[in-house]
Amino acid sequence: MSETSTLRRGLNTRHIRFLALGSAIGTGLFYGSASAIKQAGPSVLLAYMIAGVAIYIVMRALGEMAVHNPVSDSFSHYASEYLSPLAGFTTGWTYVFEMVIVAIADVTAFGIYMGFWFPDVPRWIWVLSVILFLGAINLIHVKVYGEVEFWLSIIKVTAIIAMILGGFGIMLYGMHIPHSDFTPGIANLWQHGGFMPNGISGFIACFSVVVFAFGGIEIIGVTAGETQDPKTAIPRAINAVPIRIILFYVLTIFVLMSIFPWNQIGTAGSPFVQIFEGLGIKSAAAILNIVVITAAISAINSDVFGAGRMMYGMALKGHAPKIFCKTSKNGAPLMPVVVMTVVLLVGVVLNYLIPENVFEIIASIATFATVYVWLMILLAQMGMRKKLSVEDIKKLDFPIIGWPVAPIIATAFMIFVIAMIGYFPDSRPALYVGAIWLVFLAVAHKFLVKPKNRSKL
Repeated sequence: MSETSTLRRGLNTRHIRFLALGSAIGTGLFYGSASAIKQAGPSVLLAYMIAGVAIYIVMRALGEMAVHNPVSDSFSHYASEYLSPLAGFTTGWTYVFEMVIVAIADVTAFGIYMGFWFPDVPRWIWVLSVILFLGAINLIHVKVYGEVEFWLSIIKVTAIIAMILGGFGIMLYGMHIPHSDFTPGIANLWQHGGFMPNGISGFIACFSVVVFAFGGIEIIGVTAGETQDPKTAIPRAINAVPIRIILFYVLTIFVLMSIFPWNQIGTAGSPFVQIFEGLGIKSAAAILNIVVITAAISAINSDVFGAGRMMYGMALKGHAPKIFCKTSKNGAPLMPVVVMTVVLLVGVVLNYLIPENVFEIIASIATFATVYVWLMILLAQMGMRKKLSVEDIKKLDFPIIGWPVAPIIATAFMIFVIAMIGYFPDSRPALYVGAIWLVFLAVAHKFLVKPKNRSKL
């Protein structure tokens, strides 16, 4: 164990780009997209584009601060410095909360996916194995971690591109989709009840699931403390990754809804499998299983990394137990990774005890946590601008686009999403959970954080 308690810079632009892809492209695309399509129909495409633009503005706000002051606890630090210590405390722990929820969902999904090949092996064996494996990966030098995440992300990104190209091939050449009696074509986007079949209410309702899909992309900010050249790597990653993610989601769902009527997606097995089968690939189900397993491992890997680094950075300020400051001989935060590993094990047990049809609630809780963090990023960036002089603002290496209009619009969008979570009965419990969580954090900050640390930056 290191006595210096410092992280090592070992991530480059390639690592950061794919780290964000790994965190954001996972359960939200392969499972959550079906739920969003069910709510909004083809108009979900518009929802992904609107959300994507808002999130790009958030990332530019984060990038402005991360390049100006690259630190391991990123947006928690910025919220503390430019808003208040309480804002930083709640932002950091809410991000950890978000990572835990998403990782639990992905760990549970991993056990289910492995059952496809090994139905007689108890699920807990696979779950335990992947948790211990990823815990070990996160304790190795960060460069090794970055390489593992890079190759995991490459696999699923390649599969998504193949599916998009295959889908366009099916539409252009009129190939038949197995187990179906419908005709592939762009006309499917408006022939089954119109572009917005469930009206404006269905369109608005899908935003909680749509935003959930993009959750995790803010991990780019957390990597700042371990990036070799933050002033070059972070702008490149931020400019590239959001656009790629928007394209992946929009193009993938465009292809799916062009080939399958929106109201039949998921009713006859996985549409991803059906597309590959339509191309004559008989082992389509096995191929897809490899992809979703890779996606799950990649997402969990990113979640453990992000939560661990956030807890480490907060511990340096007295906002988390001091033991979280200790690093391994490889420069990785030891106790935060161990804690995340244990929490995942406990969380999986709890996950087995709740009904299987709770994805929307889990997604809504994670969405609340995600949107709260994004909202704090936007407000912190505005706070930083107020504290900087005109000359300092001119010297910023990576200023936000469209200041001040763009961040104001993005802030309004985040408030709108939180309001929609509370408006619809299915997602409303998430707002209650979120409110209780923030009250709990406020009490914890008052009684557990020492007064000198409440103003310590």
